[in-house]
Amino acid sequence: MGGFVAEAYAHSVPGAPVGQWETLRAHHDAVGTLAAEFGACLGWAEVARLAGRLHDIGKLSPEFQAYIAGERSSGGDHSSAGARIALDRYGPTFGTALAAIIAAHHAGLADGNDLARRMAGAAMLIPAGWQAQTGPLPDMAALKPSRPLPSGGPKGFALSFLIRMLFSCLVDADFIATEAFYARQAGTDAARGRHMDLATLRTRLSAFMAALGADAPESPLNALRAEILHHALDKAALPPGLFSLTVPTGGGKTLTSLAFALDHAVRHQLRRIIYVIPYTSIIEQTAQVFRDALGASNDILEHHASFDWEAARGTRAADDEAPDAVSKLQRAAENWDVPIVVTTAVQFFESLFASRTSRCRKLHNIAESVVVLDEVQTLPLPLLLPSLAAIEQLALNYRASVVLCTATQPALRRVDGALRDASGVSMGLDLPPERELAPDPAGLYGKLRRVAVERLAEPIADDTIAARFAEAPQMLCIVNTRRHARALFDAIGDLPGAVHLSTQMCARHRRLVLSQLRERLKAGGPVRLVATSLVEAGVDIDFPEVWRAATGLDAIAQAAGRANREGRLKDADGRPRLGRVVVFEPAEGHLQHDIRLRWQATHKVLASNADPLGLHAVQDYFAELYWRKGDATKVFDAAVVGAYPGILPAIAETARDLAFPFRSIAEAFRMIDEGAMEPVVVPWQTDPDDEDAKTLLTRIAAMERPAAADLRRLQQYVVPIPKAARDEWLARGALVPVHQGLGTAILSFPDLSHYRPQTGIDLADLGQRDAGMNVM
Repeated sequence: MGGFVAEAYAHSVPGAPVGQWETLRAHHDAVGTLAAEFGACLGWAEVARLAGRLHDIGKLSPEFQAYIAGERSSGGDHSSAGARIALDRYGPTFGTALAAIIAAHHAGLADGNDLARRMAGAAMLIPAGWQAQTGPLPDMAALKPSRPLPSGGPKGFALSFLIRMLFSCLVDADFIATEAFYARQAGTDAARGRHMDLATLRTRLSAFMAALGADAPESPLNALRAEILHHALDKAALPPGLFSLTVPTGGGKTLTSLAFALDHAVRHQLRRIIYVIPYTSIIEQTAQVFRDALGASNDILEHHASFDWEAARGTRAADDEAPDAVSKLQRAAENWDVPIVVTTAVQFFESLFASRTSRCRKLHNIAESVVVLDEVQTLPLPLLLPSLAAIEQLALNYRASVVLCTATQPALRRVDGALRDASGVSMGLDLPPERELAPDPAGLYGKLRRVAVERLAEPIADDTIAARFAEAPQMLCIVNTRRHARALFDAIGDLPGAVHLSTQMCARHRRLVLSQLRERLKAGGPVRLVATSLVEAGVDIDFPEVWRAATGLDAIAQAAGRANREGRLKDADGRPRLGRVVVFEPAEGHLQHDIRLRWQATHKVLASNADPLGLHAVQDYFAELYWRKGDATKVFDAAVVGAYPGILPAIAETARDLAFPFRSIAEAFRMIDEGAMEPVVVPWQTDPDDEDAKTLLTRIAAMERPAAADLRRLQQYVVPIPKAARDEWLARGALVPVHQGLGTAILSFPDLSHYRPQTGIDLADLGQRDAGMNVM
């Protein structure tokens, strides 16, 4: 392909002489060095370095050099050449894996058959003289990993997971190196921030916990919380791997899990803490608890949503040399390079199965971390087995410690035998009893009992719930969909203290509402709250009475944790009394598939257990939910991938040739399945003088490449809405691009005309039934 180019460049600088451009050799060296640094924590430093040395070799072509000089409108495909060189040099096994990574560094990981077709025509793209740029390529002995080849888990899964991890190393290194080059040319600092080390954060948390204990009144509850904390810390010396923390709500598991994670990470030189909140929940309160406890803000990332730069650009082959701002903005995509990340299960698990560059670049930063999965039992049933396979890989091969943190520990251990394939083989996790961080989980259920649960026999209409709200000045009702929450709130909106919470409200708005209602609760004022399940994890609100729409027993237990949380309720004689939890089946609407399965499993438990939230009831519930389903591979891995009935079968059937269908798996692994959700920005204000959102949007619009720090701040104004609604509002002009050069990458409402002060975005404005209202 073409003739030899004497001096090749990777990146040009508009308006600057050629001498200021970045040479291809310099870029390859920078990317290779960074990729090796990232790959070292995986044990694959030299393989990652090699990918960095080869990834842009196609830029050596005269066509690309003419393109960055402004002499052509396109530089052609510059990713396939390095991939084909790797395939030719290292053969059909290792070479295929390396080719998949290199070919994907702009386009994203492809399905194996698509990669094969691409490689078939890529030989003609290899530029002359490429050896002078790379030097001699290492032999296989020099590429030997420092750790054993990843193993364990379902057939082929370990290798497919390794390819994603190495892809992450290359992509993040490429983005960071390119960003650093342009920052040097602009005379700015490309660093994403300097952070405290985990040892310092551990010291701060220890001081906070000591002060908290000194200030807390002596009570059996506080003594029990202290016992749970000390028991967990005593286990921090155990080697990295899988752990469980089974503490009923009210036992202080949020701070206990953070204390364990920091102590464990420092002892074993792990790199960060990643706290994963249920996919239907909100993360801002947990992040704020951590900030308060650690006296830190820049060291804690609150990651709600990811903007999809590739999709916004309208192509999967984004080019970092392209003049548009979207390609540059990909380099500001989130990579979790902070000590503590608080994120959602959607972000965490969908990233582990993603194929696109901006979504995958964070993956290598999960290795050698402590991952706390809060309320792990909320994982969607159709994705349970792939999710467990990913958890197992992190703990088994990437020196991560994963804490399954829950008030109702599901039967996920292999020894429980709950999840079985068609031949009866158990498919759970290897989690020995000695790696349980809580003291006597069975005893904790009795000691932390704060409520009495009652189930209403007949379906209940909203007007009946509204009538009870009128009688009870402090009451919470949790329903299953945003549509139901909005309708019920409309029925009680005129009552004193009526409040609504759902993901139709931006994070900053929810944070304010929670702060205000918490203060009113403490003062004894009226608070009548209607919410979706987003309040069931990590939200320390305390009501005397909670109503919960039909769902699984695990979610009912979470809802119960919002009733009499601190055990302060007294009867007329001043004696402790239990809070009230009412479980009802809504007369309006139908139950979503996953919730219906959980509700069916709950029926027998509620009827046959005197204490439906006790340990025996929980065990019965998960036995019913898991054990009675026959072949678990059909129920708990139900996402269809092309011709394959499940994600794990798709990986197993393509493992022999490493032809994994990465793109198709990414499209199939969706934790919220009723309509694709897309983030949009709302310029929400705490009061008329609050200009924070508008100032932030104005600054982003004015910058050629918006700063990563600004994009992180912008997340507190993001609301996820269905893609269909986003597209329709964009066509109407109700949504507008935030940045002229970013196209539809970031869309914002120009004003608050579609945002209600009490309920958030009004999807009813579309005048059509919206599937997004059926999510949490």
